[in-house]
Amino acid sequence: MLDRGHRLTTARQFDAAVRQGRRVGTSSLVVHLFHGESPDLSGGPRVGFVVGRSVGIAARRNLVKRRLRHLVRDRLAGLPADALLVVRALPSAGTASWETLAADLDRAVTRLSGMLAE
Repeated sequence: MLDRGHRLTTARQFDAAVRQGRRVGTSSLVVHLFHGESPDLSGGPRVGFVVGRSVGIAARRNLVKRRLRHLVRDRLAGLPADALLVVRALPSAGTASWETLAADLDRAVTRLSGMLAE
């Protein structure tokens, strides 16, 4: 579980990450990262998840959310302190294995980190 201080809690924060941030897509995820001045940001990087009905039934969506929360929690230290991260699951995430989700998340975060360095 993510600490409350690391969760995106307002629509304003989601909008900042999705509309102003950089985006990278993989086979099962689309990851948005916004780094810089952002609304209501304190306490380190914040993360939000979007898992729509196209992923599957409620039990499958909840499984995907739990997996993503756990995977992101282990990677928080590698994110900038003022980062907003939104992870959106694509329909293929519903049938993806743990390893596939982990590899896709790592690939996306690595590419986004490289974009920030530019």
